[in-house]
Amino acid sequence: MFPKLLIIPLLAGVGTQVIKFLLQAVRGELRWSTLQEYGGMPSAHTAFVVSLTTVVGLHDGWQSTSFAISTIFSLLIVRDAIGFRQFLGQHGRILNVLIRELPQRQEREVPIQLVERLGHTPLQAIVGGIIGLVVGLLLYQWLPASW
Repeated sequence: MFPKLLIIPLLAGVGTQVIKFLLQAVRGELRWSTLQEYGGMPSAHTAFVVSLTTVVGLHDGWQSTSFAISTIFSLLIVRDAIGFRQFLGQHGRILNVLIRELPQRQEREVPIQLVERLGHTPLQAIVGGIIGLVVGLLLYQWLPASW
């Protein structure tokens, strides 16, 4: 049963990142780097941790200590994805503006472009959570019990 608890969340996280890549490709923004970028629709971090929490609840029970720990862990990850990483992205945007205003000589001494899209909007996190929940529920039932 142990590999099943690892594989399902990994599939949810990687699958969501692939969905994000495909959505950007449809919009004409095909970049392979999307597969490893933070932020954007949907949230792979949220899908990963919600899927983990779902399979832990299904496996160990909704009243178990491991489910409680996984739930708290998931809430912290999602909160950071929405709050803290959005905050860091705002700082990146501001610093990029300041860097562009530097004299050219000084501009060469700092990073060319700081990452600005690090966090998620609440909607991106909700969609990622729904994907994680659905993937967790379906794959837990679909994969053999001996996994």
